[in-house]
Amino acid sequence: MNAQKVLDDLRQRFPGEPEYHQAVEEVLSTIEEEYNKHPEFDKANLIERLCIPDRIYTFRVSWQDDSGNIQTNMGYRVQHNNAIGPYKGGIRFHASVNLGILKFLAFEQTFKNSLTTLPMGGAKGGSDFSPRGKSNAEVMRFCQAFMLELTRNIGPDVDVPAGDIGVGGREVGYMFGMYKKLTREFSGVLTGKGREFGGSLIRPEATGYGNVYFLQEMLKTKGDSVEGKTVLISGAGNVAQYTAEKVLQLGGKVLTMSDSDGYIYDPDGIDRAKLDYIMELKNIYRGRIREYIDHYPTAKYVAGQKPWNEKADIALPSATQNEISEEAAQALVNNGVIAVSEGANMPSTPGAIRVFQRAKILYAPGKAANAGGVSVSGLEMSQNSERLSWTAEEVDRRLHIIMEDIHANCLKYGTEADGYVNYVKGANIAGFIKVAKAMMAQGIV
Repeated sequence: MNAQKVLDDLRQRFPGEPEYHQAVEEVLSTIEEEYNKHPEFDKANLIERLCIPDRIYTFRVSWQDDSGNIQTNMGYRVQHNNAIGPYKGGIRFHASVNLGILKFLAFEQTFKNSLTTLPMGGAKGGSDFSPRGKSNAEVMRFCQAFMLELTRNIGPDVDVPAGDIGVGGREVGYMFGMYKKLTREFSGVLTGKGREFGGSLIRPEATGYGNVYFLQEMLKTKGDSVEGKTVLISGAGNVAQYTAEKVLQLGGKVLTMSDSDGYIYDPDGIDRAKLDYIMELKNIYRGRIREYIDHYPTAKYVAGQKPWNEKADIALPSATQNEISEEAAQALVNNGVIAVSEGANMPSTPGAIRVFQRAKILYAPGKAANAGGVSVSGLEMSQNSERLSWTAEEVDRRLHIIMEDIHANCLKYGTEADGYVNYVKGANIAGFIKVAKAMMAQGIV
């Protein structure tokens, strides 16, 4: 395989999709050596087949707002690869959603799901609809209209969507209700459901908890721990909230959280009571993070910026893609950060990753570090299939084991001659090998 040629061909065939190209480049640059050890892969043109999605559904979503006006949005589902199991991946509702972003997310999801050791393929979907500022009734009508089109292309053994940015328990509930009505069946077709109708304990917490569990494993390789460390967290949604919760449980000090308007920095630390306030603000009142300083005036709010210029020991980006630039990464390194673990999908630009790796700090890519969310989604699928509900302790125990296994695989494939662990390389090769072998065994399909 010539990685650069493959990438150039994809750019020519699919122009205007920079996030997708970025994700493919990051993977190809790290697996090329391993790939070339298997001439049978090249003969089967496996890499091109792995980079291009199996299929993409694009559709219009028409819905009525509270004023009686008809609105239209675009809906998408990218089913990338199902070599090791049913398609699995979130649905994102956000104004920034486009096909290129969803192709990048589905591509990443394929490797992330492979890393979990659970039988799940990779997919992603969503719409440029934003729930922000919409009433519950408007969100319900949109979700029902979205599912009206998507229903025919998903199923518990075909494609199992979940939540993502803009899609929480409310949205999943509305979509599940519509799917159930249209199909006249009650099945585990969506994950992230309410506990009352098949959801799993620890699912809301899973991505954040899993990221911190992975961070723990990285720190252990240096004989260190989270206790006593100062931590920068971006985002204030589900992932960021439970990342902060687990950091606090392990004795760390959370200094920052953010949303798309700016970030807060609390030198006294965001303790349990303050985190409870943020959860109420964001989850119930759907407010903005700047309101934090009205209640805690010793904190500061910085509008239009991200928190990466603040001094801390650890950074846990938990918002969105490409939020850490090369300059921001250098600021983190200069300020003494010893570890970066990604709760979001691809939050670090290629330049930022190079800065982290040159500095030899602990750096975990999202496909490894934030795999906890989809892992518990997979565990929810298992519980639905068995018509069982496991305890929170059981789910958390299984999550912890999965994150430890992912870390061990990263060490296996990513440890370099000088002892430095290249977690990007380790995660990419570990995820790739499993999918590649499954594709080869199943023939040219």
